[in-house]
Amino acid sequence: MIRAGLLLLAVLTAWAAGFLWFVAAAVPDRVEDPDSRTDAIVVLTGGSERVATGLALLEAGRADRLFVSGVHRGVDLPEILRHARPHHSEHPGTVVLGYAAEDTVGNALETAGWAAGRGVSSLRLVTGAYHMPRALLEFRRALPDVAVIAHPVFPDSVKSREWWRWPGTAWLLATEYAKYDAAIVRHWFLPRKTPP
Repeated sequence: MIRAGLLLLAVLTAWAAGFLWFVAAAVPDRVEDPDSRTDAIVVLTGGSERVATGLALLEAGRADRLFVSGVHRGVDLPEILRHARPHHSEHPGTVVLGYAAEDTVGNALETAGWAAGRGVSSLRLVTGAYHMPRALLEFRRALPDVAVIAHPVFPDSVKSREWWRWPGTAWLLATEYAKYDAAIVRHWFLPRKTPP
C-alpha cells in the first residue's frame, strides 16, 4: 500500500514538473520570427483571430498563399472573411480552404497533402499559443522536409500569463499538456501516417 502511494506520488510529481515546464518554456509568449517570408501561411481553425492573423500576414506579403485547415463543411470563403475581416470584403492573394481535418493530426496531414507538389519548402503556422507545441510536433512529423515557423496568436480569453488564477485557462493548459504527452508517446510507438 505504501509502495503504491509512493509510486502515485512520483507519477504526480513528474506530471506536475512536466506541466510547469510546458507552461513556462514550451508555450510561446511571443512571435519569435514575425518577418521572415515563407512559401505559405497555414492557419488552423479554432478562433477568428487566427484567420484574421493569417489574412493580415498574407496581405503584408509574408507569403503568396494561405491555407486554412480544418474548416467546417458548408463554410465558404466569404463567410470566413465576414467573421475574420468584417470591414474587408476582398481577400488578398490566394486563399485555399481545407475541409478534411478534424483534429491536429488531421491538420498536419491535410496540410502535407495540400503542400505536396506545390513547391512548399517553408510555411508559417498560425494557431493559438497554447496549441502551438502540439501543432509543431504534428507538423514536423507530417512535413519533415518543410521548415515551419511558429506564429502563435494570443486570444484574450486565455490568460496564460497568470494561468493559475484562472481555472478555465489552467484546465485548458493541463488538457493541452496531456494531449502533447499523448502525441509524444504515439510518435514513439506508431508508424508515421501518410498524407491523403
